[in-house]
Amino acid sequence: MAIRKLTKVGNSLGITFPVEMLKTANLAFGDELEVEFKGEEIILRKNKNVKLPKGVDAEFMEMLSDVIKEHDEASKGESLIFSRV
Repeated sequence: MAIRKLTKVGNSLGITFPVEMLKTANLAFGDELEVEFKGEEIILRKNKNVKLPKGVDAEFMEMLSDVIKEHDEASKGESLIFSRV
């Protein structure tokens, strides 16, 4: 656990994080965070919702993700054979 101090950022308050903490959490400048409140606790998580480019359908991306998961084990094999069609 680390202790951080609230600092003034414009008309708001903010928290700064050392680079080591950001690397550990796989966070970088511009990343969006989900903020959850549980009583007096504030939980921060990296937003994993990807904004799709214009023209890319969310349903298509779900199907693609399912196919990737189905074939994930096969792609981790010792060798892959590709052929031209």
